Amino acid sequence: MEAFLSSTLAVAIAEIGDKTQLLALFLAARFHQKSAIIAGIFVATLFNHLFSAVLGVWLAQFISPEMMKWIVGVSFIAVGLWLLVPDKDGGTDKRWLKYGAFGATAVLFFLAEIGDKTQIATVLLAAKYQAMFWVVAGSTFGLMLANVPVVFLGRAMMKKIPAKAVRTAACVLFCLLGMVTLAGGGIALH
Repeated sequence: MEAFLSSTLAVAIAEIGDKTQLLALFLAARFHQKSAIIAGIFVATLFNHLFSAVLGVWLAQFISPEMMKWIVGVSFIAVGLWLLVPDKDGGTDKRWLKYGAFGATAVLFFLAEIGDKTQIATVLLAAKYQAMFWVVAGSTFGLMLANVPVVFLGRAMMKKIPAKAVRTAACVLFCLLGMVTLAGGGIALH
C-alpha cells in the first residue's frame, strides 16, 4: 500500500504544471468529448507507466541493494530539482488531431510522457518498491488526479493554482523521498 500511496502522491504533485496538463487543456478546448479525452489520458498513461515500472523492476535485478539505494535516492533529489524548472509548451503536433478525441489524446499523451518527470519517477518508484502493480496503479491514478480536473475545469483552474508554489512543494517532496531513501528508510530490494 505504501508503493501505491507514494506513487499517487509523487506523480500527482509532479504532474501539476507539467506539459501534459497543458496538453489536457488544449485537447479539452479542441474536443468536446470529455470522456474520450479522459479515456485517452488513462490508456496512454497506463501503457507508458507500465513500461516504466517494468524497466524499473528489471533494472533493480542487476544492481546491488546498496547501489540501488544511492541511484534511487540521488535520482529522487535530481527529479525534485528538475521540478523547479517549468515546462515549456513546445506546441502540439496537430497531425494527430485527425484521429479524434480519444486517438489524438492517447497518442499525444503517450509521446508527451516519454522522458517526462512522471515517467522517470515511475521507473524510480518501481525500482524502489519492487511492487510493479501498485506503482503503476498509483502513478496512473496520480496522473489522472492531476489531469481530469483540467479537462473539466480548464483555464479557470489554471489561473487559481500558483504553479511556482506547487513546483516548490513537489521539489521538497522528491528531495525528502531522496534523503529518506539515502538514509536507508523504506527501501526493500530483494
